[in-house]
Amino acid sequence: MHSTKRLIPLLLLVGAACTRGNSGSPTCGIALLAGPGLITSQLTNGRAVLTDPPRGIPDSLPALVIQQKNDRGAVIVGRDAEGKVSMQFRGPSFPSRGYGLLVVDDTSQRAMGVLILDQEEPANHPSIGTIVGGGTALNLYGVRVDWVSVNNPRCPLFGGPASQTS
Repeated sequence: MHSTKRLIPLLLLVGAACTRGNSGSPTCGIALLAGPGLITSQLTNGRAVLTDPPRGIPDSLPALVIQQKNDRGAVIVGRDAEGKVSMQFRGPSFPSRGYGLLVVDDTSQRAMGVLILDQEEPANHPSIGTIVGGGTALNLYGVRVDWVSVNNPRCPLFGGPASQTS
């Protein structure tokens, strides 16, 4: 029964992913499904989990909300008084429960973006901050990944480059 509960949102996600994104192709749909799955699986690798906020996080990062449909947005990045990361989400469909996951490339140590997941928080991992959308604040975790293996450049996980505003 538990696996069936997980399969239904997964199938909805595949259907939504195949009709959204840069080209709407099945390849991009699969990439949009596989990428977040590979990234969140790194939470089981203790060496990949961030225990402290990384240095050099840009002021703004792309964000992807993983729910029954995927919505893109952005986060404005700051720090709180304790030095933890504090992010403000800008975009549609912020979940009322779940968590944020800062994705860092393990080769360049560069923050690539933030996944916002409408699911149970990872157990026994330290929060590196918070992400706020609307009136909801979720814990933020961080993970290092081999970016080349989780992102298809033809269908970028976090969309194109973040737009620059002047």
